[in-house]
Amino acid sequence: MRGLFITFEGPEGAGKSTQIQRLASYLQARAIPCVQVREPGGTYIGNLIRNILLNPECSEMKQRTETLLYAASRAQLVEEVIRPALARGEVVLCDRYVDSSLAYQGYGARWNLDDVRSINRWATNGLVPDRTYLLDLPVDIGEERLKMRGIKKDRMELKEKKFHERVRSGYLSLAQEQPDRYVVLDGRKGVAEIGEQIMQDFCLLAQLEK
Repeated sequence: MRGLFITFEGPEGAGKSTQIQRLASYLQARAIPCVQVREPGGTYIGNLIRNILLNPECSEMKQRTETLLYAASRAQLVEEVIRPALARGEVVLCDRYVDSSLAYQGYGARWNLDDVRSINRWATNGLVPDRTYLLDLPVDIGEERLKMRGIKKDRMELKEKKFHERVRSGYLSLAQEQPDRYVVLDGRKGVAEIGEQIMQDFCLLAQLEK
């Protein structure tokens, strides 16, 4: 099977990590090589950048700095991990990618979308996912899920509700612009139901019998 680049996107608390693990387990059961990565991070350099980006103490960070740091982490991940895995014919499952920058720095922070696109096009050398699964979720539900986890919020999660509402709206706009790449899933549904939808779509994309 040829290498496939699959990304998972969505607002805070949407359940991306859970669905990535479910799909990874399915692929492993079928002896299909896959690599799981997350953004920001996924490499030694990327993880160092992640610690800066998500640290609540870095509240003075400027928007331009934030956008460039996300792109820098992404550039390292693409060159060090993603492209080599695709060249080996593996499936890459990525928790967030360029669409996150468009949603968070573009729509959420109201940064110029063309600038965000241009920066990330250069950082990734134009690498675009084969499929993007967007787990859509109302902001209030995502907030409740974060509270239930009992984990201290990071710098992005601490942003105001209106910011996260713009992020959600931005994701839906991106999905409308690229319906051939995006699959929008209702994050309010059960884990198994969402997982089944993803699995069915992936099998069609990869031309696999379920």
